Amino acid sequence: MATNQSEARKRAEAFITDSGPYLVVSHLHPDGDAIGSTLAVKWILEKLGKSAVLVNESPVPHKFQFLPGAGEIRSPEEWRGDAPFRQVIAVDVADAERMGKASRLVADDAQILNIDHHPTNDRFGTVNWVEPKAAATAEILCHWAAHLGVKGDRALATCLYTGLLTDTGGFRYSNTTPEVMELASGLLRHGVEPAEVADRVMETMTREQLALLQRALDTLSFSRDGQVSWMWLSREAFRETGARQEDLDGIVNYARNVVGVDVGILFRETEEGAVKASFRSREIVDVGALAQALGGGGHARAAGCTLKGPRERVEALVLERVGEALQQGGA
Repeated sequence: MATNQSEARKRAEAFITDSGPYLVVSHLHPDGDAIGSTLAVKWILEKLGKSAVLVNESPVPHKFQFLPGAGEIRSPEEWRGDAPFRQVIAVDVADAERMGKASRLVADDAQILNIDHHPTNDRFGTVNWVEPKAAATAEILCHWAAHLGVKGDRALATCLYTGLLTDTGGFRYSNTTPEVMELASGLLRHGVEPAEVADRVMETMTREQLALLQRALDTLSFSRDGQVSWMWLSREAFRETGARQEDLDGIVNYARNVVGVDVGILFRETEEGAVKASFRSREIVDVGALAQALGGGGHARAAGCTLKGPRERVEALVLERVGEALQQGGA
């Protein structure tokens, strides 16, 4: 594995020999790792004398707008320069569809550097640097910056630290390895303010998010054995609270955090008439594999998928699959 990653790093270095501009994209509805990694790539490229254009279909969530350079991330509709791009760097994107409308700016013959840590990544890039054991894409970028000889500063370090912090759940999840803590320590030496970052991205809620959480908790249900807990959010809940996509952040954890629960699920009706299921698990069920079997993807402890069909049928199907996974995992 080490040899494979060394080869991937060399190919990634060879990918950025031109001056650019490079199109840097991540997944729609970006989280802290997606935003932090997008901005980190910008800082790395600029320190190497290259240019970058940052695009995401979804707006930057309010909690991440403090990050240096966040205002440079544009929607596909806002880009007025030359397109499509033939040099593309995708970060934290498990499959090309997750780029959403940003893919319109990607040329059919584009060279794509795919840097990611999702085990379900389908290797859609021309160059694929995928490390499933990494806690975050930001972890991979920490090593890349060091390999390229990029001198760290507060801006780059803050973006990378945010990616590490959010994808490890504030350094609480099982992917919080000694290496992650060593990297975080090194980033603090470049001037990151850990209390400020944690307060902005982990501790602060909007009123709309709190109202949405109240709606979700009103639907909280448990399986007979208490190992599965789930909640529902309807389209009306969003309209009545004024909540946005970003206000969903962290709500599913309330289902999983109950004593005795191994799998927590948040079902959400989408505007397209489908149902999105978000999964979190404690130790028995690999929800990444479960979600992938249902057409989605993610990690062993955090994943999701989108299903079509009536609410009752989707819920029954998902709970059946989770029950089977619990039986297999506990055998």
